[in-house]
Amino acid sequence: MDIYLVGGAVRDRLLGLPVKDKDWVVVGTTPQHMLDQGFSQVGSDFPVFLHPKTKEEYALARTERKSGKGYTGFECYAAPDVTLEQDLMRRDLTINAIAESQDGTLFDPYQGQQDIEKRQLRHVSQAFVEDPLRVLRVARFAARFAPQGFTVAPETLALMQEMVADGELEALTPERVWQEWERALHTERPDIFLTVLRQCGALGIVMPEIDALFGVPQPEKWHPEIDTGIHTLMVSYQAALLSDDPVIRFSAQVHDLGKALSPKAELPSHKLHCQLGMDVIRQLCQRLRVPNHYRDTALMVCAQHTKVHRAQEMRPATFIRLFDQIDAWRKPERVEQLAICCRADIRGRTGFEDDPYPQADILQDVFAAVQTVEVKPIIEAGYQGAAIKEQLAIRRAEAAAQVLGR
Repeated sequence: MDIYLVGGAVRDRLLGLPVKDKDWVVVGTTPQHMLDQGFSQVGSDFPVFLHPKTKEEYALARTERKSGKGYTGFECYAAPDVTLEQDLMRRDLTINAIAESQDGTLFDPYQGQQDIEKRQLRHVSQAFVEDPLRVLRVARFAARFAPQGFTVAPETLALMQEMVADGELEALTPERVWQEWERALHTERPDIFLTVLRQCGALGIVMPEIDALFGVPQPEKWHPEIDTGIHTLMVSYQAALLSDDPVIRFSAQVHDLGKALSPKAELPSHKLHCQLGMDVIRQLCQRLRVPNHYRDTALMVCAQHTKVHRAQEMRPATFIRLFDQIDAWRKPERVEQLAICCRADIRGRTGFEDDPYPQADILQDVFAAVQTVEVKPIIEAGYQGAAIKEQLAIRRAEAAAQVLGR
């Protein structure tokens, strides 16, 4: 039997990137022979084995044939007569279809190295259309490798557009959509994920709430980019520069969803977008099975971001109410999350990319001050019941006033 290193490990090494996980393909053998060699089989859909020592995955070379709708309707054939070239043909992108033998020789039947040089994400074969999840995967790869200069090949983007038009994405489950979205949030350019999905028409299918923002105008005085969808992409980019926390990045992407519901007669004004956006975020998160901590942080940012923008004018007591509303006393990390999202919101505008945004610093400085106020002295002073809470609020407001110089 012959063993080859395949997929991301080969690709990332050729790109000069750290190699994290190694996957192997085994040609010319049987499941029983793998078991006899001490490998343990995992999964039931096709033969994948764990190495007895390294626990890395070794898959038998296989072919796949479409047998139903969606991304699960496949028949797999794994046998000693399946060649390496046949196995690589079933893969999504040419840069992921390069194999390396144990002596270091590269096997590249679909010109993956050439596409690495061209910085192109190109599909291996027409079989790409058989798996609708690949549309989201390509968008995610575009987000991941954008810093290296990669873009989606025109012919691949056209194929993705055909898949969307043919209704292939309707078969995707919410869990798989969220899985790809969350992975994209860990890349350097999560905004590119949304951009590519919009370019191929998939954004309106899997995330219609975000797609609805494109074409919605904002006041040019405050938003020179005008289009709310473009603003959302810009905020997404800024949030990724400011934080690698996927929860913050998600919240930044959905903070303005309410603007798509602003009355047309009031455009480009969006006076109620914070209130309108709350239900949209809830519906989106429920539909895609988004984890609660993502949802709750996004709701907080949606509800509070316009208040933070006015931090320089806010009264001390208003800060205390805001901290109460976001449950900052039990979840202090929320203050920083809110501050970062608000900074990204301000910088996510044409010409404001380097805005200093002192409001975020004020918010965090005030919170640091009010956290020093202790309950124990209030109790020792003889206050009881509701009076304790009242006195605590008063003393916190006094601490805030000192920071604000008021």
